Amino acid sequence: MCVTCGCSDGAQTTITRLSSTESNAVDTDRSHAHSDRGHHHHDRHTHSHRQPDGTVITHSHSHHEPDGTVITHSHAPKVRDRKIGQTLLLEQNLLSKNDRIARHNRQLLQEKNIKALNLVSSPGSGKTTLLVRTIQDLQSQIPIAVIEGDQETLHDAERIAATGCPAIQVNTGTGCHLEADMIQRGLDNLSPPDNSLLLIENVGNLVCPALFDLGEQAKVAMLSVTEGEDKPLKYPHMFRASRVMVLTKVDLLPHVPFDVERCLDYARSVNPDLVIFQVSAVTGQGLDDWYRWLVA
Repeated sequence: MCVTCGCSDGAQTTITRLSSTESNAVDTDRSHAHSDRGHHHHDRHTHSHRQPDGTVITHSHSHHEPDGTVITHSHAPKVRDRKIGQTLLLEQNLLSKNDRIARHNRQLLQEKNIKALNLVSSPGSGKTTLLVRTIQDLQSQIPIAVIEGDQETLHDAERIAATGCPAIQVNTGTGCHLEADMIQRGLDNLSPPDNSLLLIENVGNLVCPALFDLGEQAKVAMLSVTEGEDKPLKYPHMFRASRVMVLTKVDLLPHVPFDVERCLDYARSVNPDLVIFQVSAVTGQGLDDWYRWLVA
């Protein structure tokens, strides 16, 4: 189980080459136990409530005759310290294992002089469309390979493969992000050549991919003008972890209420060192600057 987001690492991951955690169930049941006697002033009642996080809280109520005796209430929460400790240890072990594999990936990529970029965004930002345009325009200059990440379907990898670019589809099932071992397996299958460009399209999600190093040279956060300009403030960890931000679909600016300068200010307030490109995969606006950075 990914304790960061609750997605499963127990689900089967499928890796497909294309040519031309168990889930964390939350117990929401509530138990309410009473004495089997009638409710009288001399009765003692015990109520146990199970909270959504699994904590059991017990209340005891003592009612006395109305002769001036003080009514007392006892609340005894049962804190699941052991469970919390186990969860923290699981998270540490998960990230530690991922980081070890990521270091191996990075060393392999450096030895082969392969520039690997981890493209991250929310769903619908235009990652695949920009990838297809980039491959079409650059594949005659530099060898390119792609690892596609989605929970299901081969749709995006099929679009990439149609350009003639070698592509691997990683289907994560219930998982909401790629992990280093998936990239390791993808590299074994894909075998990109030396001195090439590896583009990794992560699962659409601006939260968990920020925590998982894949061995890439840089994260590239993509944001479209059809989204809110405050995305960098809402998801600061992702934009802070990224070296580059690409603002996509700028050809739609005349038709959507999006303040570009405000968005860029928000992004730089989170990460002053961000390299920012404004592009349109449809009209080609801004792509030359993006391409120069890719092949530099």
